[in-house]
Amino acid sequence: MMGHSHAVSGGLLFAAASGHLPVELVGPGFGPADLLMGTVLCAGAALLPDLDHHDSTLAHFLGPVSGVLCRVLGRVSGGHRHATHSLLFAALAGAGTWAGIAHLGRGFVLGLTFCLLALALRALHLHPPGNGPATWALPTGLAALGAAGLDSWLPNARYWLPCAVTLGVLAHLLGDFLTRRGIPLFWPYGRRYEIPLIKRTGNGVETKFLAPLMTIATFVLLWCTVFPGTLPIS
Repeated sequence: MMGHSHAVSGGLLFAAASGHLPVELVGPGFGPADLLMGTVLCAGAALLPDLDHHDSTLAHFLGPVSGVLCRVLGRVSGGHRHATHSLLFAALAGAGTWAGIAHLGRGFVLGLTFCLLALALRALHLHPPGNGPATWALPTGLAALGAAGLDSWLPNARYWLPCAVTLGVLAHLLGDFLTRRGIPLFWPYGRRYEIPLIKRTGNGVETKFLAPLMTIATFVLLWCTVFPGTLPIS
């Protein structure tokens, strides 16, 4: 799947799952603002498995620095769609987020929030086209504002942030599970699992059907959760 589709799937999964998660995972007082922010952050987290790809959205996130990082991680993890495309990576991503919050506190939350928001904005193409200064400045500025807003008005984010990261990674795995080559779900066991509904990344099934359908479903779920009982039912 392409980065845009992965991001949309992450947002959809969080919007669908958050209302059914126990309070131990989302924390007390989980409200509409937490839901909306968590949906966007989960969209950004859905790009994390592509840390192993030299030409992913992540690889262009910080210019040459992130490009080199993705190349190194790709080699260390065994190449694209190896270690980072597994249930083990999903568990480590969630556990690492929890550990960062527990031991590093506010600074870690702000840094991770900024990165995930900026990734989501770029993957969802919520920025001017091209590679000029405005293309980078707008997502960066909005991500900084979003991180500051979370710090000021969403004190319970530290509870649900590990869950958002884990769900984002799982959404990515599910998306690549639907493509050819599949994923090594139980890495380091090397067998790949797949249901190749998407024959080629970026084809019509993905861009003209799945991505728009997931986008609509996400907005419907958010609306029904934030404003329950407002949609007419025939």
